[in-house]
Amino acid sequence: MKISPLGILLNKNFKPDKRFYFISGNEVTLMEKIKSKIIEKMQRIENIQTKNIDTINGFVDEVGLFENKNVILVDSLKGIDKESLDAIKGSQNSFIFIQENSQKIKKIKNLFGDDKDSYLIDCYELDRNSKIKILNEYIELNKAKVSEEIYWFLIDKLDNRYVFFENNLTKILDLESKEITLDNIKKLFVVDESSKQKIFFNLLKKNKEIVNVYRDKIINKDDVSDLYYYSKFFCQLIVECESEQEYSRKIPLYLFKEKNFLVDIYRKYNSKKKRLLLNLLLSTENNLRKQSELSVIFGLRFLLNIKKITIS
Repeated sequence: MKISPLGILLNKNFKPDKRFYFISGNEVTLMEKIKSKIIEKMQRIENIQTKNIDTINGFVDEVGLFENKNVILVDSLKGIDKESLDAIKGSQNSFIFIQENSQKIKKIKNLFGDDKDSYLIDCYELDRNSKIKILNEYIELNKAKVSEEIYWFLIDKLDNRYVFFENNLTKILDLESKEITLDNIKKLFVVDESSKQKIFFNLLKKNKEIVNVYRDKIINKDDVSDLYYYSKFFCQLIVECESEQEYSRKIPLYLFKEKNFLVDIYRKYNSKKKRLLLNLLLSTENNLRKQSELSVIFGLRFLLNIKKITIS
């Protein structure tokens, strides 16, 4: 059956009580958020671990009487039909499939949409009504006081992609109430968001060029946070994907111009470099949290260290 993404994100009473979750659409940041939210809600109920498998044909049910249940993240849609889904419905595990829209998956989406033990979640860029619902939720949770002028400015001007919309709301609502003015909010977004985030695609340039672009675009800790989480998305893809084919498939469609660059980066990685990259993500996030006053320095060091690992 179908369920809206906001029915998961904003519904405090949502229960992840289905066997299968098929997350699709063309808005990758929202797709990833939904996946994380489903897993998070499951883990609140019981001790659940996540496991990756290539296809459901490779699934082996290993849950015993006293063992933890798992959330199985299925990387490929190969082999999915009604019979293969029926064959694993008896498992105590839950299964999450995530795939961007295409004509090739239309039949599979219909299969999950018609199945009573499945949720089909289509994720697209936020429309005006969705942004209103999310903003209302944030204002209520944070007990923020926002003027009507600021309210509609946020609805009209903030990014339609979920993660960037959410990050920008967090920045604004982190301001002291007396500082939530239209002028102050506009100052937060002086730097062009897309060019700021895409500093990552300068990764293989000379260090001097990377430093110059970084200093031109990254001004404060909020800029660093945006850049870090944008870069983290690609780094995690490198770490998690076990083949170039899998990695290429998971690159967001809207980055078709950067796809060759990203695939070239992935080809430079082996298991050792992936471990180094994962350690870098963990240490950088820790530093940004504990020493936020040095975040601009840590952000530049983070980029240069990614490059160092990549080309080593």
